[in-house]
Amino acid sequence: MKIHHLRNATALLHVGEHCLLIDPMLAEPDTLPGFKLFGRGRRANPLVPLPPNAFTAMERATGVVVTHEHPDHLDASGIEWIKARGLPVWTNGVDAPGLRSKGLDVHELCDGALGMRVELIPGRHGRGWLGWMMGPTVGYYLAHPGEPSVYITGDTVLTSAVMDAVTRLRPEVIIAPAGAANVGVGGDILFSVAELVTLAERAPRLVVLNHLEALDHCPTTRSGLGERMAAEGLAARVHIPEDGEETTIERRDTDPHVLPGPHTQRGPGFQKWLTAHVNRRIAGATSAADSRG
Repeated sequence: MKIHHLRNATALLHVGEHCLLIDPMLAEPDTLPGFKLFGRGRRANPLVPLPPNAFTAMERATGVVVTHEHPDHLDASGIEWIKARGLPVWTNGVDAPGLRSKGLDVHELCDGALGMRVELIPGRHGRGWLGWMMGPTVGYYLAHPGEPSVYITGDTVLTSAVMDAVTRLRPEVIIAPAGAANVGVGGDILFSVAELVTLAERAPRLVVLNHLEALDHCPTTRSGLGERMAAEGLAARVHIPEDGEETTIERRDTDPHVLPGPHTQRGPGFQKWLTAHVNRRIAGATSAADSRG
Protein backbone atom coordinates (compact mmCIF):
# COMPACT_ATOMS: atom_id res chain seq x y z
CA MET A 1 0.00 0.00 0.00
CA LYS A 2 1.15 3.50 -0.75
CA ILE A 3 -0.42 6.73 0.50
CA HIS A 4 0.51 9.78 -1.55
CA HIS A 5 -0.67 12.73 0.54
CA LEU A 6 -1.47 15.78 -1.58
CA ARG A 7 -3.17 18.43 0.58
CA ASN A 8 -5.72 18.59 3.38
CA ALA A 9 -7.69 15.31 3.10
CA THR A 10 -6.81 14.76 -0.57
CA ALA A 11 -4.59 11.76 -1.21
CA LEU A 12 -3.91 8.93 -3.62
CA LEU A 13 -4.35 5.51 -2.05
CA HIS A 14 -2.51 2.81 -4.00
CA VAL A 15 -3.98 -0.49 -2.85
CA GLY A 16 -3.77 -3.67 -4.88
CA GLU A 17 -4.63 -2.90 -8.49
CA HIS A 18 -6.38 0.35 -7.57
CA CYS A 19 -5.20 3.94 -7.35
CA LEU A 20 -7.98 5.75 -5.51
CA LEU A 21 -8.16 9.53 -5.29
CA ILE A 22 -9.55 10.37 -1.86
CA ASP A 23 -11.62 13.53 -1.24
CA PRO A 24 -10.31 15.76 -4.06
CA MET A 25 -10.21 19.45 -3.15
CA LEU A 26 -8.29 20.76 -6.17
CA ALA A 27 -8.94 24.51 -6.02
CA GLU A 28 -6.21 27.09 -6.44
CA PRO A 29 -5.27 29.00 -3.26
CA ASP A 30 -7.64 31.75 -2.09
CA THR A 31 -10.49 30.69 -4.43
CA LEU A 32 -12.82 29.15 -1.82
CA PRO A 33 -14.56 31.04 0.99
CA GLY A 34 -13.24 31.13 4.52
CA PHE A 35 -14.65 28.44 6.81
CA LYS A 36 -13.93 30.29 10.07
CA LEU A 37 -17.37 31.88 10.38
CA PHE A 38 -16.93 33.58 13.77
CA GLY A 39 -13.99 35.21 15.52
CA ARG A 40 -10.59 36.07 14.16
CA GLY A 41 -8.46 34.25 11.62
CA ARG A 42 -10.88 33.95 8.72
CA ARG A 43 -9.12 33.74 5.35
CA ALA A 44 -9.94 32.56 1.85
CA ASN A 45 -9.12 28.90 1.19
CA PRO A 46 -7.13 26.83 0.43
CA LEU A 47 -4.19 28.43 2.22
CA VAL A 48 -1.56 26.57 0.20
CA PRO A 49 -1.29 25.20 -3.36
CA LEU A 50 -1.25 21.56 -4.31
CA PRO A 51 2.29 20.17 -4.52
CA PRO A 52 3.95 20.55 -7.95
CA ASN A 53 3.56 16.87 -8.90
CA ALA A 54 -0.08 16.53 -7.84
CA PHE A 55 -1.86 16.60 -11.20
CA THR A 56 0.71 14.32 -12.82
CA ALA A 57 0.31 11.82 -10.00
CA MET A 58 -3.49 12.00 -10.18
CA GLU A 59 -3.48 10.84 -13.80
CA ARG A 60 -2.87 7.34 -12.40
CA ALA A 61 -6.19 7.39 -10.54
CA THR A 62 -8.55 4.53 -11.39
CA GLY A 63 -11.39 5.83 -9.24
CA VAL A 64 -12.40 8.39 -6.62
CA VAL A 65 -13.56 7.90 -3.03
CA VAL A 66 -15.60 10.66 -1.35
CA THR A 67 -16.25 10.57 2.38
CA HIS A 68 -18.75 13.45 2.33
CA GLU A 69 -19.79 16.40 0.19
CA HIS A 70 -18.25 19.35 2.02
CA PRO A 71 -16.20 21.53 -0.35
CA ASP A 72 -12.91 20.87 1.45
CA HIS A 73 -13.38 17.21 0.42
CA LEU A 74 -14.93 17.67 -3.01
CA ASP A 75 -14.95 21.10 -4.64
CA ALA A 76 -16.00 22.38 -8.07
CA SER A 77 -12.49 21.93 -9.43
CA GLY A 78 -12.46 18.34 -8.23
CA ILE A 79 -15.83 17.64 -9.83
CA GLU A 80 -14.73 19.01 -13.19
CA TRP A 81 -11.47 17.05 -13.04
CA ILE A 82 -13.35 13.82 -12.34
CA LYS A 83 -15.88 14.44 -15.11
CA ALA A 84 -13.16 15.17 -17.65
CA ARG A 85 -11.68 11.72 -17.01
CA GLY A 86 -14.93 9.81 -16.59
CA LEU A 87 -13.75 8.23 -13.35
CA PRO A 88 -16.13 6.24 -11.14
CA VAL A 89 -16.88 7.82 -7.77
CA TRP A 90 -17.34 5.57 -4.75
CA THR A 91 -19.27 6.91 -1.78
CA ASN A 92 -21.97 6.12 0.78
CA GLY A 93 -25.72 5.92 0.42
CA VAL A 94 -26.28 9.30 2.08
CA ASP A 95 -24.08 11.25 -0.33
CA ALA A 96 -24.66 9.20 -3.50
CA PRO A 97 -27.82 11.02 -4.70
CA GLY A 98 -26.24 14.47 -4.29
CA LEU A 99 -23.13 13.42 -6.17
CA ARG A 100 -25.20 11.90 -8.97
CA SER A 101 -27.04 15.20 -9.30
CA LYS A 102 -23.66 16.79 -10.08
CA GLY A 103 -23.29 14.52 -13.10
CA LEU A 104 -20.80 12.06 -11.60
CA ASP A 105 -20.67 8.31 -12.19
CA VAL A 106 -21.50 7.29 -8.63
CA HIS A 107 -21.31 3.84 -7.04
CA GLU A 108 -22.10 2.96 -3.45
CA LEU A 109 -19.11 1.63 -1.53
CA CYS A 110 -20.26 -1.59 0.07
CA ASP A 111 -18.77 -4.93 1.06
CA GLY A 112 -17.17 -6.58 -1.97
CA ALA A 113 -16.79 -3.36 -3.96
CA LEU A 114 -13.41 -2.96 -5.66
CA GLY A 115 -12.59 -6.53 -4.68
CA MET A 116 -12.29 -5.53 -1.02
CA ARG A 117 -14.00 -6.21 2.27
CA VAL A 118 -15.71 -2.96 3.18
CA GLU A 119 -17.51 -1.56 6.20
CA LEU A 120 -19.04 1.88 6.55
CA ILE A 121 -18.57 3.46 9.96
CA PRO A 122 -20.68 6.48 10.98
CA GLY A 123 -18.86 9.65 12.01
CA ARG A 124 -19.96 12.74 13.90
CA HIS A 125 -18.73 16.04 12.45
CA GLY A 126 -18.80 17.91 15.75
CA ARG A 127 -21.03 17.75 18.81
CA GLY A 128 -24.48 18.95 19.77
CA TRP A 129 -26.42 21.18 17.42
CA LEU A 130 -23.34 22.10 15.38
CA GLY A 131 -22.42 18.48 14.76
CA TRP A 132 -25.97 17.83 13.57
CA MET A 133 -25.91 20.87 11.29
CA MET A 134 -22.60 19.79 9.73
CA GLY A 135 -24.51 16.82 8.36
CA PRO A 136 -23.88 13.08 8.42
CA THR A 137 -20.39 11.73 7.68
CA VAL A 138 -19.08 8.24 7.10
CA GLY A 139 -15.72 6.51 7.40
CA TYR A 140 -14.60 3.48 5.41
CA TYR A 141 -12.82 0.29 6.45
CA LEU A 142 -11.14 -1.23 3.37
CA ALA A 143 -9.39 -4.60 3.43
CA HIS A 144 -7.77 -5.70 0.18
CA PRO A 145 -6.26 -9.20 0.05
CA GLY A 146 -2.51 -9.04 0.63
CA GLU A 147 -2.55 -5.35 1.61
CA PRO A 148 -2.76 -3.65 5.02
CA SER A 149 -6.33 -2.93 6.06
CA VAL A 150 -7.11 0.77 6.29
CA TYR A 151 -9.75 2.79 8.13
CA ILE A 152 -10.36 6.22 6.58
CA THR A 153 -12.31 7.89 9.38
CA GLY A 154 -13.57 10.86 7.39
CA ASP A 155 -14.38 14.06 9.25
CA THR A 156 -15.38 13.13 12.79
CA VAL A 157 -14.71 13.67 16.44
CA LEU A 158 -13.89 10.72 18.69
CA THR A 159 -17.04 8.66 19.25
CA SER A 160 -17.92 5.23 20.59
CA ALA A 161 -18.59 4.09 17.00
CA VAL A 162 -15.07 5.14 15.95
CA MET A 163 -13.44 3.45 18.93
CA ASP A 164 -15.53 0.32 18.45
CA ALA A 165 -14.37 0.12 14.82
CA VAL A 166 -10.72 0.46 15.86
CA THR A 167 -11.07 -2.26 18.52
CA ARG A 168 -13.20 -4.64 16.49
CA LEU A 169 -11.69 -4.31 12.99
CA ARG A 170 -8.07 -3.75 14.06
CA PRO A 171 -7.13 -1.74 10.96
CA GLU A 172 -3.40 -1.78 10.26
CA VAL A 173 -3.59 1.83 9.05
CA ILE A 174 -5.89 4.59 10.25
CA ILE A 175 -6.13 7.81 8.22
CA ALA A 176 -7.63 10.56 10.37
CA PRO A 177 -8.18 14.35 10.18
CA ALA A 178 -6.01 16.23 12.66
CA GLY A 179 -6.67 19.93 12.12
CA ALA A 180 -8.99 20.31 15.14
CA ALA A 181 -11.22 22.40 12.87
CA ASN A 182 -13.34 25.03 14.58
CA VAL A 183 -15.69 27.50 12.86
CA GLY A 184 -15.57 29.84 15.87
CA VAL A 185 -18.63 28.57 17.70
CA GLY A 186 -19.84 25.21 18.98
CA GLY A 187 -16.47 23.58 19.64
CA ASP A 188 -14.19 21.46 17.50
CA ILE A 189 -15.72 19.65 14.53
CA LEU A 190 -12.77 17.25 14.11
CA PHE A 191 -10.69 15.21 16.55
CA SER A 192 -9.08 17.40 19.18
CA VAL A 193 -5.38 16.85 19.85
CA ALA A 194 -6.27 15.01 23.05
CA GLU A 195 -8.64 12.75 21.10
CA LEU A 196 -5.91 12.06 18.54
CA VAL A 197 -3.67 10.93 21.40
CA THR A 198 -6.38 8.50 22.52
CA LEU A 199 -6.85 7.28 18.95
CA ALA A 200 -3.12 6.67 18.54
CA GLU A 201 -2.93 4.87 21.89
CA ARG A 202 -5.68 2.48 20.81
CA ALA A 203 -4.53 2.05 17.20
CA PRO A 204 -3.25 -1.47 16.41
CA ARG A 205 -0.36 -0.17 14.29
CA LEU A 206 -0.10 3.15 12.37
CA VAL A 207 -2.08 6.38 12.34
CA VAL A 208 -1.61 8.78 9.41
CA LEU A 209 -2.79 12.30 10.23
CA ASN A 210 -3.98 14.77 7.58
CA HIS A 211 -6.31 17.80 7.26
CA LEU A 212 -3.48 20.08 8.41
CA GLU A 213 -2.20 23.57 7.49
CA ALA A 214 -4.45 23.98 4.45
CA LEU A 215 -7.63 25.64 5.74
CA ASP A 216 -8.33 28.72 7.80
CA HIS A 217 -10.40 26.93 10.46
CA CYS A 218 -7.80 24.24 11.24
CA PRO A 219 -5.36 25.72 13.80
CA THR A 220 -3.32 22.59 14.59
CA THR A 221 0.17 22.55 13.08
CA ARG A 222 2.31 19.60 12.05
CA SER A 223 5.14 20.67 14.34
CA GLY A 224 2.90 21.14 17.37
CA LEU A 225 1.12 17.86 16.77
CA GLY A 226 4.40 16.02 16.31
CA GLU A 227 5.76 17.44 19.56
CA ARG A 228 2.63 16.33 21.44
CA MET A 229 2.79 12.81 20.03
CA ALA A 230 6.48 12.56 20.92
CA ALA A 231 5.76 13.77 24.45
CA GLU A 232 3.11 11.05 24.77
CA GLY A 233 5.55 8.37 23.54
CA LEU A 234 3.53 7.84 20.36
CA ALA A 235 5.88 9.16 17.69
CA ALA A 236 6.67 5.67 16.35
CA ARG A 237 3.03 4.86 15.60
CA VAL A 238 1.98 8.25 14.18
CA HIS A 239 2.95 9.64 10.78
CA ILE A 240 2.24 13.25 9.78
CA PRO A 241 3.01 13.58 6.05
CA GLU A 242 4.03 16.76 4.30
CA ASP A 243 2.09 17.79 1.20
CA GLY A 244 3.37 15.70 -1.70
CA GLU A 245 4.90 13.01 0.53
CA GLU A 246 4.54 9.33 -0.36
CA THR A 247 4.41 6.66 2.34
CA THR A 248 4.70 2.93 1.61
CA ILE A 249 3.25 0.49 4.15
CA GLU A 250 3.79 -3.25 3.96
CA ARG A 251 1.43 -5.74 5.50
CA ARG A 252 2.84 -7.34 8.65
CA ASP A 253 -0.13 -9.28 9.93
CA THR A 254 -0.25 -12.82 8.50
CA ASP A 255 -3.73 -13.50 9.87
CA PRO A 256 -6.74 -12.92 7.59
CA HIS A 257 -8.29 -9.47 7.69
CA VAL A 258 -11.04 -8.95 10.23
CA LEU A 259 -14.33 -9.29 8.42
CA PRO A 260 -16.62 -6.27 8.35
CA GLY A 261 -19.82 -6.22 10.29
CA PRO A 262 -23.27 -5.83 8.74
CA HIS A 263 -24.23 -2.37 7.58
CA THR A 264 -27.40 -1.13 5.95
CA GLN A 265 -26.81 1.97 3.88
CA ARG A 266 -29.46 4.56 4.49
CA GLY A 267 -30.69 7.22 2.11
CA PRO A 268 -30.09 10.95 2.52
CA GLY A 269 -33.01 11.70 4.87
CA PHE A 270 -34.15 15.01 6.33
CA GLN A 271 -30.85 15.83 8.06
CA LYS A 272 -28.90 15.56 4.80
CA TRP A 273 -31.46 17.66 2.90
CA LEU A 274 -31.60 20.42 5.50
CA THR A 275 -27.88 20.61 6.26
CA ALA A 276 -26.96 20.57 2.56
CA HIS A 277 -29.36 23.45 1.94
CA VAL A 278 -28.05 25.49 4.87
CA ASN A 279 -24.42 24.82 4.01
CA ARG A 280 -24.99 25.91 0.40
CA ARG A 281 -26.53 29.16 1.63
CA ILE A 282 -23.63 29.77 4.03
CA ALA A 283 -21.06 28.99 1.33
CA GLY A 284 -22.79 31.35 -1.09
CA ALA A 285 -22.98 34.15 1.46
CA THR A 286 -19.38 33.77 2.61
CA SER A 287 -18.13 33.56 -0.97
CA ALA A 288 -19.92 36.79 -1.84
CA ALA A 289 -18.50 38.47 1.26
CA ASP A 290 -14.98 37.30 0.38
CA SER A 291 -15.30 38.64 -3.16
CA ARG A 292 -16.23 42.05 -1.78
CA GLY A 293 -12.96 42.02 0.15
